[in-house]
Amino acid sequence: LLLPIVCLATILLHGRPIGATEPTLRVLATTFPVYQIIRNLVQGVDGLSVDLMIPAEMGCPHDYALTPQDMRKLTQADILVINGLGLEEFMGAPVKKANPKLIIIDSSKGVGPVLRYTGQTVPQKGSKTATEHRHGQDGHKHDGHGHKNDHGHHHHDDGPNPHLFASPRMAALMTGTIGRALAERFPAGAPLIGANAEAYAGRLNRLADDLADLGKRLANNRIVTQHGVFDYLARDMGLEVVAVVQAHGGQNPSAAEMRAIVATIKAKKAGALFTEPQYPEAVGATIARESGIATARLDPAANGPEPAPLDYYERVMRTNMATLEQTLGSH
Repeated sequence: LLLPIVCLATILLHGRPIGATEPTLRVLATTFPVYQIIRNLVQGVDGLSVDLMIPAEMGCPHDYALTPQDMRKLTQADILVINGLGLEEFMGAPVKKANPKLIIIDSSKGVGPVLRYTGQTVPQKGSKTATEHRHGQDGHKHDGHGHKNDHGHHHHDDGPNPHLFASPRMAALMTGTIGRALAERFPAGAPLIGANAEAYAGRLNRLADDLADLGKRLANNRIVTQHGVFDYLARDMGLEVVAVVQAHGGQNPSAAEMRAIVATIKAKKAGALFTEPQYPEAVGATIARESGIATARLDPAANGPEPAPLDYYERVMRTNMATLEQTLGSH
């Protein structure tokens, strides 16, 4: 009887049974979307652990600040996988100081074309388009090592839009980037990581195809969004974002700006305004009411439950498809 009690006490204290093997590689993801991609990549891979830094329920970390718990996770990690393109503004010199040996994989590296908040394309050296990347046809080599986050503040109107993850097409490209980098750093698991990456990217690309087909059928393809999170999805579906409620992340529009948005909606004959579950909807609802258009919620899957099902992203996007069709109509 004593031995089982001792074993149980050891598990409670250390989180693993006596004799259990320590993971040889500890991977830390900054955000929930990146974390979900990695979880799909490492299914069945032994010797590798995955953890999430920012709380899963938080969403886009526009105003986030590192906590002592975050710093502890950073000191214990071997690899940090970031979204990139300035989304992790809160990270800087303290991260490298906390863990000088930390390898940083930027999931946006080599993924393109990247948009600015203005809707213009950002030139990226060596980037691949979504079409070139589709279905795993990518010979671009990427080591993902030591990338410095020097994109500046993404709140600037002409800065790069970091919300790649809200488009299944771009999320598939991120999957390939992360998968190649992890396989290089963890050769023992490379074959399975590669197979998982191909399978998951394939599912995401099929989802993107379905969304693109829906975009062609919608009765009205002109929309208003909460902020720039859906710019990539809109591009990939053939939708036109005529206005955004929050031109700057986390900042509601002034009364004058609201009047200007209403005028734009009427002039462009937008079909609907879409809010996000991560933000209060009162301002968006007011603008929609003043404009005389429908309003509904679209979820960019920026946050979610912990732990979430591995297909959580796909479920959310399928729900978004139904919302778009119900709200905008189709033919």
